[in-house]
Amino acid sequence: MAVKSFPIEASHILMFARSIGDDNKVYSDADYAKTTEAGGIIAPPTFAQASAQFDPDYFLRPKIGQPWFGSGKNPTGIQRAPGGGGGGGGGGGGGGLHAEQHFEYHRHLKPGDVLTATTKPGATWERESKRAGKLVFSESITEYRDQKGELVITARGVGVRTERPVEQAKPAEAKQ
Repeated sequence: MAVKSFPIEASHILMFARSIGDDNKVYSDADYAKTTEAGGIIAPPTFAQASAQFDPDYFLRPKIGQPWFGSGKNPTGIQRAPGGGGGGGGGGGGGGLHAEQHFEYHRHLKPGDVLTATTKPGATWERESKRAGKLVFSESITEYRDQKGELVITARGVGVRTERPVEQAKPAEAKQ
């Protein structure tokens, strides 16, 4: 992800906090927030992920006039080719998933900040699975910097791809 400009606005923070069901007043009430250690309104811990909506190339972002991966029309939003191939962004016939997300905050995000994000690859490693074959784990590191160029957040995400799909057990087999 390479976000050129991600403005942090109080209304964005309020809507994000409401969307995740967090009613902490430090995200919405300026008078209350002034009395806290933060000293003013701040963004919730996972707020930086919203920067994806400012990246026109982000693959999960809906594109006007195009079918959306996350439409919910099918369980995963992915159409699999007959015969079990494709799906999930994984290599081979398997799938991929987001396995972990970690955030290291160097300071609070607050209204008025304008962030840029730069992502670089991290470590890659493999494990063997009985059901899905080889599992390939890959890490990506995203640095969020403010309008002064100062590092605000370091985010580390881990994805995993499977060598092959995990076949679902048939109901009779599952009971044995």
